[in-house]
Amino acid sequence: MAIKLIRDIGIDLGTANVLCYVEGKGIVLREPSVVAVDKNTGKVLQVGAAARNMLGRTPGNIVAVRPLREGVISDYEMTEKMLEQFLRKINRFSLIKPRVIVSVPSGVTEVEERAVIQSAMEAGARRVYLIEEPFAAALGAKLSIGGPDGNMVVDIGGGTTDIAVLSLNGIATSSSIKIAGDTFDEAVVSHMRKHHGMLIGLNTAEEVKITIGCVYERPEEAVMTVKGRDAKTGLPNEAVVSSTELMSSFKRPARQIVDEILSVLEHSSPELVADISKNGIVLTGGGSLLYGFDKLITERTDIPCSIADDADSCVANGCGKALHWISSMQEGTINLARKKLMKEQ
Repeated sequence: MAIKLIRDIGIDLGTANVLCYVEGKGIVLREPSVVAVDKNTGKVLQVGAAARNMLGRTPGNIVAVRPLREGVISDYEMTEKMLEQFLRKINRFSLIKPRVIVSVPSGVTEVEERAVIQSAMEAGARRVYLIEEPFAAALGAKLSIGGPDGNMVVDIGGGTTDIAVLSLNGIATSSSIKIAGDTFDEAVVSHMRKHHGMLIGLNTAEEVKITIGCVYERPEEAVMTVKGRDAKTGLPNEAVVSSTELMSSFKRPARQIVDEILSVLEHSSPELVADISKNGIVLTGGGSLLYGFDKLITERTDIPCSIADDADSCVANGCGKALHWISSMQEGTINLARKKLMKEQ
C-alpha cells in the first residue's frame, strides 16, 4: 500500500457540521459536530453522524454533546477529541502531521482563537492557521475580492451569522451575531410547545425547518405532520404544522439578521455601498437555504441578493483555496493570519 503524504487540510469548524478539505481532493469529510462519550470512563464512543443519531436517545452512562456553541468552542476537551478522530480518519496513513487552516467567526475573541489553535494542535495538526468565515465564504463562492470593488457576503451558519464587506483581499467592515440556524431550530421547538402543547427534540425541529420553514411567503403553503411528546400527558402526540404559522415564529430572528446587514451597510463607505448595490449581496452557509432569505433581504435593502452555489460548502471550499497561500500566512491569531494579501485568486 502506498503511503499517503497529506500535508495541508482546510477545516470549516462549524457549530452544526465540520467539513474538511484536502488539497487536490476537495471536501473529503462532512460530519455533524457531535461527540458521544461514556461518562464513566471518558472514552469517546462515536463522533459525527453516528453520535448525532444518539442525541436524546442515550442511556444514563452515555452522553452525546455538541462541543461547539454559537460558533466557538464550549467544550475544549470534546472538541479536541472530535478533531482528533476526524484528522485520523483523513490522515490515516500519513507519516507527517498536516498543516491546518481553520475557519473562525469574524467576531471571535483572542481567547477563543487560542482555544481553536490549541484544540487543533492537540488533535494532531503540525501548524494551525486561522481564517475568518466570511473571508473563506467569499473565496468559496468565487467572488472577485482581489480588486477595489466592494462585495458583501452573509454567511448564515449553525451558531453565528457573519456579515462582511470585502475589497482588495481584505475585510473592510464586518459583524458577527449569534443568531443563525440553531436559533431557528429553537424557534420551532418553542412554537410546537406554545401552539401545539408538544415537546420535540432539536433534530426533529431541524427537519421541520428544512422541510417547510420559510422567512418569506411561499407561493404554495407547505404542511407536514410533526411527531413528539404531549407536554401534559407525556404520551406520543402528533400535529399538522404549516409553513405560514412557522414563518410567524421565524420573523424575529430573520429580522435581527437583516437589521445587522443594514447596520454593516451603514458603517461602510458610500463607495463600497455603491459597489454592493451593483454587485449584489451573496448568501452562504446552510442557514441561507431557509426558503425566502434572499427575497427578504432584497426587499429590505433594495439590493439584489443571491444564494451562492453549494452554499453550505463555501467556507470549507474557501479554506481549501486558502491552502495555496498557506506558506505565506502567519500562525497565531486572526489579525496576523490575514495580514498577508493574496496576490491572485
